[in-house]
Order: sequence, then C-alpha cells, then structure tokens
Amino acid sequence: MNQMLAHIRCFVACLIFSFLVINVQANDKDVFDRKVRISKNKGTVYEFLKDISEQTDFLFIYDSQIINNDRIIKIQKGEYTLRDAIYLITGDRRLSMDLLGEHILLRLPEKQKPDDVKIAVSPPSKTHITIGGKLFDCQTEEPVLSASVGLVNTTIGTITNQDGEFQLMIPDSLLHAKVRFSHIGYESREMEIALLEGQHVDLALNPQVVSLQEVIVRAVSPMQVLSDMLNHRSVNYASDPVYLTTFYREGIDNRQKNFDLTESVLQIYKTGYQNPSSADQVKLIKMRRIVNRQQTDTIYPKMKSGVNSCLILDIIKELPDFLDPQDGYSYMYAHTGMNVIDGRLVDVIYFEQKEYIHEPLYTGELFIETESKALAEIRFELNPRLINKATHMFVDRKTANLKIDLQQAKYLVTYKPADDGTYYVNHIRGDITLKVRKKRRWFSAPIHFWFEMVTCKIDTEQVHSFSRTERLSPTRIFSETKHGYDKEFWENFNIILPEEELKDAIIKNLNEVLVTE
Repeated sequence: MNQMLAHIRCFVACLIFSFLVINVQANDKDVFDRKVRISKNKGTVYEFLKDISEQTDFLFIYDSQIINNDRIIKIQKGEYTLRDAIYLITGDRRLSMDLLGEHILLRLPEKQKPDDVKIAVSPPSKTHITIGGKLFDCQTEEPVLSASVGLVNTTIGTITNQDGEFQLMIPDSLLHAKVRFSHIGYESREMEIALLEGQHVDLALNPQVVSLQEVIVRAVSPMQVLSDMLNHRSVNYASDPVYLTTFYREGIDNRQKNFDLTESVLQIYKTGYQNPSSADQVKLIKMRRIVNRQQTDTIYPKMKSGVNSCLILDIIKELPDFLDPQDGYSYMYAHTGMNVIDGRLVDVIYFEQKEYIHEPLYTGELFIETESKALAEIRFELNPRLINKATHMFVDRKTANLKIDLQQAKYLVTYKPADDGTYYVNHIRGDITLKVRKKRRWFSAPIHFWFEMVTCKIDTEQVHSFSRTERLSPTRIFSETKHGYDKEFWENFNIILPEEELKDAIIKNLNEVLVTE
C-alpha cells in the first residue's frame, strides 16, 4: 500500500473468556492514572498495545504514520499507570490522549502532525463524508473477507473486499450515526462516525464462540431446519417490489498480468420473493471498463451473463435443487454445529450430493438463523470430485485449437435484515477458474473469472418497473456495454474497493489502457 497513506489501528480485546470487570470513571484523569501491568520485555508496539487493550477493554485509535505498529521495543516489566505505559510503548511523550467512550484516541497536537500524511479516501464531497479501512481477525491478524459494513438504522452499506478493505460514503446529515461491522463467527462492532471521519482505520474483530449455555443439547434434524426456513420465506422476505442500488463488478485475470475489469452502479427492480415468475429488471447508472492485455497474448476470454448470474443466485427467490424439497433425494444433509452473526444464533447445515449420483451437483453450507428461521448466508461450489464433467456448463464457445477444463466454481450469497426485520440479498460473489491450453502444447494457463454484487441502498417507496428503453439486458456480455465515462466516476456511490493487486494495476494502467467511452 502507498506509504503516504495514513493508517489508524484500532485494537480490541481478544480473550474469548474474560472475568475482569472494569468500572469506567467519568474523569479522564482517573482513567489514565489507573494501573496496568507489562508482563514481557520485548515485542512490537502492536503486541504491547494489544495487551493493554485486553487488560482495560479500551480500544486504541491512532495514526500509524505517527506510531509504528511493527517497531520492536524493549521495556522493563512492571506496573505502570495507563498514561506512562502508553508513553513507554509509543516512545513519544508529545502524544495527547482523549477518552471517547470505549476508545482512547492518541494524537499529536495539530501543528506537529506531519504535513505529508494523506488519507486513503475518495475526493471530498460537499454532501457526503467518507470512512475507510480494513477489518482483520484479532487473533490471527488475517483480513476478514466479505464482512458487512453499514450504518445502524439505515439501509446504507457495503462489504469488505478480498483484502478485508472497505470504503463507505455517508450523507453528512448522518454524521452522528454509528457504523456496524459484522461477519458470521465474529462479535459485531459499532463505532461512531465522528471517530472514523476522513480516516483509514485498521479494525480488529473478535471471534465469537457460542457458549455452552446457549446450546441446548438436542437432536437437530437438518431437514426440519431446512423445511422451517422455506416455510418462513413469506414472513422473512419482501413480498413487494423494491429498488436495490447495487455496486457490481466483474473481472477476468490471467497469469497475474492480464486483466479485464468492469465496474458499475446498477439499480435493480427486485420483485417479491413470493412471485418468482416475475423477472427482476436492471438499469445501468454508472460504468467503466479497464483492460490490460499483453501484445503477445492471443487468448481473449469474455464473460457472459454475469449480471444475470447475480440475479439467479438470489436463491431464496430462485430455489436451486439443493433447496427444492421436490429434489431432496439427490442430496444428503447434516447439522454440523452452530455459529453466530450480529449476536443471533445460526444453525450450520452441510449438504452434498449422494454418492450414487454421478452428474456434477453442489456441496456447501447453509447458515440458518435459529430464531427467525431466515437464511443468512450460503457458501457452495460444484462438487470438486466431478468438476471436470461440468466444463460444458461454463463454456459458450471456443476456437478449435483450445482445450478447456473447469477447475473451480464457488459461490457466496448473504442476506441481511432491515430494521423492520425484512431480509434482503446483501452480497453475491462467484469465482470460476478454467484451465486453458492450446492443443499440442504442454503448458496451460488458469484463467480466473469472478463477479460480485453488493446492495448499497434499499428503497421501498414509489417502486415501479423500468421502461423498456431503460432496461439493461442482464444476459449479454456486460463488459461490452457502451456507456459514457467521467473522471468523477463514483461521486457519492458506495463501492467495493479493488484489492491491493488490482488497485496497483488500475493505478498503473488507468491512463494507458482501454477505458469504455
């Protein structure tokens, strides 16, 4: 990542079991005079501050251009005041400390802040503010992929990308609202926008373990859980049409050098879940395409029906065979445990095709909320054991001198409840990998096709179908759609940030490669 970007790291307590109770004083001075213990001599700044967080339950926020998280320091073991411990760990007594709820903000006086620090956010807007950052696992420090990032009590939101990064555009009228970060298997976090405004934060999420007290020892029938979920569709999902403002992107990458990226903002007229025969409609709002191909590369793959695939993957409306009670004989199901999302318990149902069936079907996991019976998430893929038999399902046409084999076809679909308890599709992603080899050659090149869509806003008022002239055909080759491009491309729309490798390629090639005009 560009070294000029300012990063802020936010530490959270990582203990799964904790019996320490902290009585927070209203007086900041009393808080910073409290005693903490440093129990080791050597480590990184990150490790020491993390240990302090675990002792106090306070979350540290600071600019990592000022405090180097990875610097290795040596400290004498012992008991210190919280203030002295922070000075000792950071090595900078100029820092001011502000207590903001459960957060401790560390900063230099304004005049001492380096002039070259720049924030990794979109250009400023008169009507919107921007927050951005990265979510990672508190214990493993691995990025948290496809996590939900949204404003509390609104339908505004986005997700983290494959690097765990996010960016959220927020109307300035909601400056005093809170942002919630959530993912299956983690404790949800909420933070005030005022703490994050104009910043790029690294925020740790705490893995959440389902306690034994919450699990009733019982025989769980996976088919009953599945049946309850289907029977509650009319209660949990919208029966009337709504508008979904979504960010859609699709890409093709080959040999880590060639790529074809198309990004867009779409408005979707989503018909009710009780009316599966009524087709969804799509209207294009914004679009851009960036292509980079080596001159010597003669294989030019294209993706067809990516947008339509996202519509079909709304599986609550378009029931696939593994959710269709009439086709239950093809699959076996098992209850494999429980998990949690946003504090709500979910049953985990594993499914796979029965062994006597030799055609390629699916295998995966369903995450069904225990109380509401709503499907919260599904992760599934074509059976890897029979994947080679499904190549024809993904290849529309090819030249005679190419041999193509399907290597992988994975999908992710998540649903998220609005304030009234109605669930809407939140995120859809598909990853398809094909091995392509020219005949009479030994070497082959894997080509990765991927597409994803995230719901950024939901409107339920004055919803009408689009006119024929407005509608986009979702089954066409979307990247070849003609649409005007402007430099202020995203304006105030929420997007999925490009991953680091893709971001570097975009920045490097944006002025040199094909941009759809």
